Parts: sequence; structure tokens; C-alpha cells
Amino acid sequence: MSVASNMPDVIPQIVASGLSKSFTHDGRTVTAYQELDFEVNAGEFVCILGPSGCGKSTVLRTIAALENPTQGQLYVAPNNDGNAADVGMVFQGRGLFPWMTVTENIHFLLQNNPRLKGRDINAIVDEYVSIVGLKKFASSYPHQISGGMNQRVSIARSFANEPDILLMDEPFVFLDYQTRQVLQELLLSIWQVSRNTVVFVTHDIEEAILLADRLLVMTAHPGMIKKVLSVDLPRPRHVHDIRKMPRYMEYLEEVTDLIREEMTDLSEMS
Repeated sequence: MSVASNMPDVIPQIVASGLSKSFTHDGRTVTAYQELDFEVNAGEFVCILGPSGCGKSTVLRTIAALENPTQGQLYVAPNNDGNAADVGMVFQGRGLFPWMTVTENIHFLLQNNPRLKGRDINAIVDEYVSIVGLKKFASSYPHQISGGMNQRVSIARSFANEPDILLMDEPFVFLDYQTRQVLQELLLSIWQVSRNTVVFVTHDIEEAILLADRLLVMTAHPGMIKKVLSVDLPRPRHVHDIRKMPRYMEYLEEVTDLIREEMTDLSEMS
């Protein structure tokens, strides 16, 4: 992999305008999110966070075209070839095939990608298995390795597939604190080289500040954009170094206050 420039070009790759989503069930309409206006630039790492139930994951599913918005417009820019952007997604569950080994799980996704036609798929798989530190477990099945290792496979598979946009829905939520830190560092190191556009949903304020170029902080249900924050912390970032910085603590206090306001309002309404 070649190292990209430190600053991505400021080109909107995702544009949402007046975006709303409602669901109707048993005659009752529930609004997941409403009137969202935001942009995500090419090569940018954006985190969406907010209280539970604010529609974060539904926004991600809308970008992935797994949900259709009820109102508003969503524009996803085509890739450099003029074709529809290739969008990858990492869910909370690891989504690996239990009957396939680590190597086979990655290979299966890549072999069906027409953009990799003519490339040495085996070499790409071997490279990413090595990058995520699983060479010794390349022939292991998902049930034979830890949850953290399974999530490494998911990350490797997603980046190796070279999507234009990578959507990540709380991928570390079920991992212990130490494993989560390791995978945050791993994710940052891979992204620093690949510079895919990443939209990452999380409820973890510290995680969002550590990872993101910008934060989209949402209100409580129904979700709206409460505030957009640029995270002006140096890259490359390392967990322990970033957390010692006064500016990091300022971001943590500000975002915590924003979320606390929403939780307070929610409790007063109940």
C-alpha cells in the first residue's frame, strides 16, 4: 500500500439535505431521524454519536442504501471511474462465515470484487492478514479465535476490498476495554495509509474524539444534528498520547456536556 498525503482533498463525497426517516408499524409512525443536513468529504473520518435510539445506525443504513429516506435528498458521489461508489460496511456483529477460515473469509469477499480483477488476490489477502497480526491464525475458523481477532478479520476484509466509502456501525461495542484500544489503534493505522472515506457510528465519546476528523453530535430521539465539531488533534494518533493532551480533555468535556443535555431533556420528557 502506498502512503497517501496527510490531508485529504476537501471534496464532498456524501451530502445529506433535509434527510428524514420514519417507520410505520401497526398504524404507529416513529421518526428515527429528521431534517439532517451534513457533508462527508472524500478521505475524511467522520464519527456520528448521540444518545441511544437517536437514529445513528439508521443514518448509516441509509448511506449504505439499506434504507430509503422518507424525505430529503442523499447524494453519494461516484468513484473516479464514474461508476456508483463502492460502499463497504462493518456491523456490530462480525458477520464472518463460520465454515471459512480467516484467509477464506477475506478471500471470498475480494474474489467477487470486479475492481480487483487482474490483481493478485492471494497476495492482497496475505498482506492484510499480516497487517492485522493474524498470520499464525490464517487457517483458523471464527470459533477458534477470540472476538477481538474476529473483528480484526472484519476490518482486514473491509479495507482489503478497497471500498470508496467504509461504514462502521459500533464495531468495537462488544469488546473489552483493552481489546477495543488495540483495535482503535489498528483501525487508525490502516486508515492513515488507505485514506478511505469512513463514517463511524459510536456511543463512546472518547472513541469518537480519538478517531474522527469531525464529529456529528445528534440529539435524542428523533435524531437531529445538534452540533458539528472539527477535531483538531494531530495525526497519526496514538491512544495514550492523545489522551494526555489538554485539547483532548476540552473536546471530551464539550461533547460530554452536549450528550448530557440530551439525556437530561430525555429524562424530563419521560
